[in-house]
Amino acid sequence: MTTASWWHGAVIYQIYPRSFLDTNGDGVGDLPGIVEKLDYVASLGVDAIWISPFFKSPMADFGYDIADYRDVDPLFGTLDDFDRLLAKAHSLGIKVMIDQVLSHTSAQHAWFQESRESRDNAKADWYVWADAREDGTPPNNWLSIFGGVAWQWEPRREQYYLHNFLTSQPDLNFHCADVRQATLDNVDFWLDRGVDGLRLDAINFCYHDAQLRDNPPKPAHLRVGRGFSADNPYAYQYHYYNNTQPETLLFMEELRGLMDRHGDVAALGEFSSEDSLATMAEYVGDQRLHMGYSFELLTEDFSVGYIRGTVENLESKMPHGWPCWAISNHDVERAVSRWGREQASDALAAQLVALVCSLRGSVCLYQGEELGLPEAEVPFEALQDPYGISFWPNFKGRDGCRTPLPWTGADDAGFSSGAPWLPIPDDHRVRSVQAQEADPASVLNLTRRFLRWRKSLPALVHGDIQFLDTHEPVLAFTRGLGDERLLAVFNLSASEVDWRLPEGLEPHPLDGHGLLTGTLARDELKLPPRGVYFARLG
Repeated sequence: MTTASWWHGAVIYQIYPRSFLDTNGDGVGDLPGIVEKLDYVASLGVDAIWISPFFKSPMADFGYDIADYRDVDPLFGTLDDFDRLLAKAHSLGIKVMIDQVLSHTSAQHAWFQESRESRDNAKADWYVWADAREDGTPPNNWLSIFGGVAWQWEPRREQYYLHNFLTSQPDLNFHCADVRQATLDNVDFWLDRGVDGLRLDAINFCYHDAQLRDNPPKPAHLRVGRGFSADNPYAYQYHYYNNTQPETLLFMEELRGLMDRHGDVAALGEFSSEDSLATMAEYVGDQRLHMGYSFELLTEDFSVGYIRGTVENLESKMPHGWPCWAISNHDVERAVSRWGREQASDALAAQLVALVCSLRGSVCLYQGEELGLPEAEVPFEALQDPYGISFWPNFKGRDGCRTPLPWTGADDAGFSSGAPWLPIPDDHRVRSVQAQEADPASVLNLTRRFLRWRKSLPALVHGDIQFLDTHEPVLAFTRGLGDERLLAVFNLSASEVDWRLPEGLEPHPLDGHGLLTGTLARDELKLPPRGVYFARLG
């Protein structure tokens, strides 16, 4: 691993294509919409885009249920549209990463349609099939993240099939060599086409325990998770057997070998397991995945202790690998609402971008973070997410972070000439791109300014990280690379705070980042609400 690799320290902008820009009036964003707005993306100063699934799909899980890995769903456009997108992005100096959902397919995929027909066809073993127990019940106690039993009866085979997510998302059987090869061939198709990287969805779910052993129960006081809540039955078990099996590591090495043959491309794995940081440490490295990220900073906890503990925990477990951090994505409540609540503000939104971009690692910024968009309130009758519909009202699903991006303050927010697939709230229109372009102090322009400034400091992009002892709500750490050592301090509260610097530090303040900044008098640092302080040390 060298700092010459494009992905090392990169800022990756996640595009959720359904909600980016609609060019044909059907209310759903599309690939031509991404092409049209790539100049805007380039203006942010990001290094790459990650595009959520645009493959052929019945859209039961909005593209994460793939019916054809090698084709674009007509809802989003064509393969020619994708090629145009790739060419324009590259002309703007932007790398392109695409989602790959390898562990499961749609029930409408041709592979599953054949597999379900009998126990002796050419693809009979391509999915996870199992006989019922003597009383007709499923073969074990595994549960689906989306609620209920993880097994669905198929009368044609008189067997159950496994689905870790929706019933319409059957799990592939990676114990079958033909499945592994077909999966690698599909990945090769997109790498040959010129993509620069892959974001690997739920990658630790590829393999299941071949013995189909029951998961042990989890005590009530330990029922917490990442990507699911404590009232979801999925939280009632230790998930030792339905994912994160040792065989997956060997497949990651096969995948890495394929990618290495394509030059400077990158794989970013998403992990959700009993110990996601430990799993990331196993899966990321010179012979496995290039980067990994988990849900560990996609939580409710915004304390200094939690953020420091999470990063230090990963640093201790993965000194050999490179992390990627995200505080928002298409699956969780937007960070400014999740971490700000009644104290959410544009100052917090700008600070959060700076914070996540100052940690050691690469970064995923989710579309709308650069605008400081809060979580949208989507009424039940407008919900599209099956996860939210199932768990309403305790869990309102993922639609609140998936509403269309507001380009203007108009009724349609400049998103579509038709009715948008999700409603666009008024408090998003007032934070539109158009409104913020004209304001130099907007979250949008502060994001641009900070990302440009970050690139001028190699230690902030590539350096190591060491935390300093502080009191809540002050988070402080150093970043170091060669002879360069930087100090970064954040006031995570909406009140002014003071912090006494440790002895021996000789800070020389750095400006140019554009954020609310602290003032130093001798060794006393006074930080304004949501303030930051950057300095060069020595």
